[in-house]
Amino acid sequence: MIARIAGRVEEVNEGSVLVDVGGGVWYEVLVPVCEVERLAKRVGQDVVLYTIHYHEGDPSHGAVTPRLLGFLSPSDRDFFRVFTTVKGVGMRKALRAMARPVGELAAAIQAKDVRFLKDLPEIGPKMAERIAAELSGQMDEFAGPAPAAGPELSEAAEEAVLVLVQLG
Repeated sequence: MIARIAGRVEEVNEGSVLVDVGGGVWYEVLVPVCEVERLAKRVGQDVVLYTIHYHEGDPSHGAVTPRLLGFLSPSDRDFFRVFTTVKGVGMRKALRAMARPVGELAAAIQAKDVRFLKDLPEIGPKMAERIAAELSGQMDEFAGPAPAAGPELSEAAEEAVLVLVQLG
């Protein structure tokens, strides 16, 4: 299981980022829509992504592809795990639906704001109602302002954080 990946952002595409972890190894990591723009500003810089590793496809037909999902904080990853427990919200759908910061999504779910939820990509009125009904009591630790909403760190500060994270 790959739980975390650290390396240099080499390329950002719609919904994914290429991370150079060194030694000629580059990982394609799928990321939430809300993080694409932020990661695009970090091309050429180091990043730490908290990951979920899963297999996509149908094993009965031999068509299984390993996928790596990445999040900028462990809390965002934990939110994603809870979010995908709703029937009909798979990995890819959840990544596309996460078009707003986790704090906003969690606050909307906690408040059962179906109007906000149905306006998310991939989420219609019935799915919004299901999400609000199933998850509204599980959002306390995620609701509130998103951690990413704070000021951007300087390059030196980001490097210091990266080193500290690698040291544990």
